[in-house]
Amino acid sequence: MSLAQHQKLGPFGVLVQAASPGANPSALAPEELRALVREHHILVLRGFRNFADAEDLTAWCGTLGEIMMWPFGAVLELVEAEEPTDHIFDHSYVPLHWDGMYKPLIPEFQVFQCVSAPGEGNGGRTTFSDSSGVLASAGPETVERWSRVTVTYRIQNKVHYGGQAVSPLVVPHPATGAPTMRFNEPPIADDATFLNRPSHSFDGVADEDVPALLEELQKALYDPRHYYAHDWVDGDLVITDNYTLLHGREAFTHRAPRHLRRVHVLGDPPFKNPAL
Repeated sequence: MSLAQHQKLGPFGVLVQAASPGANPSALAPEELRALVREHHILVLRGFRNFADAEDLTAWCGTLGEIMMWPFGAVLELVEAEEPTDHIFDHSYVPLHWDGMYKPLIPEFQVFQCVSAPGEGNGGRTTFSDSSGVLASAGPETVERWSRVTVTYRIQNKVHYGGQAVSPLVVPHPATGAPTMRFNEPPIADDATFLNRPSHSFDGVADEDVPALLEELQKALYDPRHYYAHDWVDGDLVITDNYTLLHGREAFTHRAPRHLRRVHVLGDPPFKNPAL
């Protein structure tokens, strides 16, 4: 099955519709899938055979590369918990971040399967910011100033991640060396409902200038030229570029049926986390 017929999603990303409903995604060449994601940063496969369960999804993801394992296994079930202790399993928004920031290895790809969409009007879109595009649009003085900033992040290990990560705002892409951004956006300052709030400390910028820096970063990362929010459709299969993008989530209606599965696929060779 050819991937040549694809359409643009937004400022970045492409959509491939199945040639016939329920077509097998295993017929798609893994090397072509990887190439499309590296070029366009997001690849949405829609209308293909739905995976029956987490094991079925895992087997397919293994064709894309080495799967990154977590204490829970390969598949993270992203669904609102009965009694959440962390924002990931709440129905709140999730600030922009990159995956693996507290782990020894950083995955190159994220694979999401939409088991159940949130439903119209319920929110819950997954948000993406193309950091390479943000840097390309910023002036040289701005990029140079951002490049001097290093952020230390700390968060309690209440679920499957936590600890401390220290990263410059601007880092080279692990494979191409092109400039990208690594940033975990702070939650809204006065949001007392946000679960398991991380702490941030900044080096390379004066304390009194941090609020202006955060405002500047938010404006740049949410610029419509470099920002995309994905409306989930049941059965969507989405592969994303974790080396280049930052991602988050919009809040969704409490007890809406939003259910995603996520698998991480490592690069070749696997990329050791420089933030630890």
